[in-house]
Amino acid sequence: MQKNLQEAKNAKNDEFYTQYDYIQREINAYLEFDQDAFRGKTVLLPCNDLEHSNFTGFFAQNFEYFGLKKLISTSYAKNSNKQFTFQFYASELEKNSPKYDPAKTDTNGKIFILDRAANGTHRLDIHDLKWDYLQGDGDFRSPEVKALRDEADIIITNPPFSLFREFLSWIIEADKKFLIIGNINCITYKEVFPLIKDNKIWLGASGSNRDVVFEVPEDYEVSPSDRAKAEKLGYFGNYTTQRNTCWFTNLDHGRRHEPLILMNMADNMKFNKTIVKQGKKYFKYDNYDAIDVPVTQAIPSDYDGVMGVPVSFLDKYCPEQFEILGLTSGRNEFDKEAWPTKRYENALQHNSDGTTASGSKANTRATILLEDEPTGVYYTADNADGPFQIMYARILIRWKQPPEQRI
Repeated sequence: MQKNLQEAKNAKNDEFYTQYDYIQREINAYLEFDQDAFRGKTVLLPCNDLEHSNFTGFFAQNFEYFGLKKLISTSYAKNSNKQFTFQFYASELEKNSPKYDPAKTDTNGKIFILDRAANGTHRLDIHDLKWDYLQGDGDFRSPEVKALRDEADIIITNPPFSLFREFLSWIIEADKKFLIIGNINCITYKEVFPLIKDNKIWLGASGSNRDVVFEVPEDYEVSPSDRAKAEKLGYFGNYTTQRNTCWFTNLDHGRRHEPLILMNMADNMKFNKTIVKQGKKYFKYDNYDAIDVPVTQAIPSDYDGVMGVPVSFLDKYCPEQFEILGLTSGRNEFDKEAWPTKRYENALQHNSDGTTASGSKANTRATILLEDEPTGVYYTADNADGPFQIMYARILIRWKQPPEQRI
């Protein structure tokens, strides 16, 4: 699945259409926390496609229930050399309108609006959507769509995978509330992680450790295993699944304030399967002053030092419980406790087939010295006390709560 996402990025094939139930489940979490989360707000749905995407339909159908002030949805032109975002194909709503212009359908983006002030006081729903052509192609970076961004209170969408960094920056520069879909690995982006560390953005209520179904264009190549997963979940046709999908947001929800219930270090060594499997112990990094915690549930409740946890930790992160210090990027860019303590000299990567390559990755990750004879890929360096392995990106955290308050 990660291969599929990478291929989408490389090919700029960004047409992944979000399913209604995935949107509904996420939005419900914000309403559970604050029933007026969307009341009186103008919501913008950019990078949309009324023909495939469910965002417009969902918010239009729930316009009155949410108490929205205005709903704005924009789509991208069908014919353009920019093949990096959603395309809108002429719908029956458009074709049956006196505004319909076949030439503009191919070259101009479209805008759909539900406006309480413009439509009077009657109950509004999807049938009251008014549409028109945009002056340009609907690119979110255009002055036309930027003006809509500036008008909005909340921006919600599944942005182009290949432009996630730029799209998030586009929102942040306008200081807007937002809820957008991305891959969990976006956490490690230099444009994203500092915002997470400073508690300016966080993950949404739906966890990343589940299969999420997306509709894809007919010519998208879906692997048999992903098609089977989608069918098992009740989706037959042009659907695929992605496991590491999550929401990024600065809208508050109650699930991010639920503290983790954790065992102490001794009990983890007895009962946590992952810790037991690695010899009933926690490994200390060779180049960071921290221990490695391979799974979130293995965080020891009685350890007061710095801990490296997987990025999936953010699914369960409670800001009242833990402090985020940094990321194992190999750079002195976060809190001093998150700086690397060693830079490897003449690092070398040893491959399974006996060949070697540059070991530069050793200075961009946390590392652990190997206690046994190395197998598979491993690393050496002039100033290392033996062969070592590199770890995937780890978030460095420590307890914020004093011991007596920990569950």
